[in-house]
Amino acid sequence: MASPAAEGDAVSAGFAELERQQQLLASCTRLYKQLEEHFASLERGLAARSDSLRHKRRAAEARASAAMDSLRRREASIDGSVSRALDHLDDLASASSVPSDAAAAAEGVAESLRAMCARMDSAGFFGFVVARRKEVDALRAEMPPALKCCVDPAKFVMDAVADVFPVDRREAKNPTDLAWACVLILEAAVPALADPDPEIGAARLLVPRAARERARGMAREWKEAAERKGGVEWTKPPDAHAFLQHVATFAVAEREDRGIYRRIVVSFSWRRQMPRLALTLGLEEDMADIIEELIAKGQQLDAVNFAYEAGLQEKFPPVPLLKSYLADSKKTSCTVSDNSSTSSGQSGSNANKKEQSVLRAVIKCIEDRKLEAEFPLEDLQRQLEELEKAKTEKKKATSSASSGGSSGPATKPRTHRTPWPPPTLTIGRLVMASTATKAHRRSGSHMSTQPRR
Repeated sequence: MASPAAEGDAVSAGFAELERQQQLLASCTRLYKQLEEHFASLERGLAARSDSLRHKRRAAEARASAAMDSLRRREASIDGSVSRALDHLDDLASASSVPSDAAAAAEGVAESLRAMCARMDSAGFFGFVVARRKEVDALRAEMPPALKCCVDPAKFVMDAVADVFPVDRREAKNPTDLAWACVLILEAAVPALADPDPEIGAARLLVPRAARERARGMAREWKEAAERKGGVEWTKPPDAHAFLQHVATFAVAEREDRGIYRRIVVSFSWRRQMPRLALTLGLEEDMADIIEELIAKGQQLDAVNFAYEAGLQEKFPPVPLLKSYLADSKKTSCTVSDNSSTSSGQSGSNANKKEQSVLRAVIKCIEDRKLEAEFPLEDLQRQLEELEKAKTEKKKATSSASSGGSSGPATKPRTHRTPWPPPTLTIGRLVMASTATKAHRRSGSHMSTQPRR
């Protein structure tokens, strides 16, 4: 029979084993729960991915179906488009039989543009546009219908801009900047190159193969010239704009050049046509990233315009962006004002002008996007009025000070004194100085007549 001590040890060992088993069971239970949660998370992730893939597949199928329908419709419309184009050429041929005296006697912008397009006078057309820069609104309205009078609009437009785009080949580069005229002409060419079928229109540009290859060559030449200058970011904004518009007008966008297009769009995002050009050049999938990049650079106003053009205003709400833009601009303006308090007043005036331009731009954006209900204009308009009032008062104060300062010398008697020592800046004055010195020494009363100070 076992002793009590041995029985006690056995009981203790049994309890220790039970405790160890209990800890093991607790550890297994905890591990099981962790594994259960992990697999449940994996299952949820797989389900979410499956739903996302299912949604993307349905969207892709819908896009593919729409694209196939569009292709079938466009294929069926080819004969009709060719017939319309031939009829248009017949009309142009009939119109060309009119004596040129009638075209020469034509008056007004529209008539002159049509006459030059009918004669395929590309050099005269470009010179006419350049000479009438102040009539840009009339040119923008009249050029598209005029370019439809060309027998070959694509060739006509490229011939018109060839002297200054892709590189300036003029011997006398005066005026220096004519890229604005290239942009204007290239924009006006899109309706002239559009398919005559009204249901298709600009979705299919009628650019002959030879003209398209020439347009590609011009685009390559521009890129090479830009890289020699240090990159597309270092080009002038009108030149970069003309390049993008050229690529869009003749539908020669290249997939491998999308990085260049994006760099130009971001670098010159403040130009009004950039959001539309970004979509035309195939940057739809990059628009969200472009908008985020603009926001990070403090260009929230441009980001709002891009968001509306891409239909992403729900993902990028405009009102918070505009408020952030105003806050950043005010912070910058305050910094400039603080610096200007220790320097010239010109910096303060520039800060005032910049703040006014920011307010006007935001007000215009709110009005264009119909955001008055979410972002009332009263406070912004009041701030603008206060800035304009401060500018007017400062101008009056400056004018008063300048007029008061100019009237002072007229009433104050002028005292003429002989400078001592005499000026000896030049050889001619050296002789005069020597003479004056001798006369001064001979006159002993000179020093005695001068009042002491």
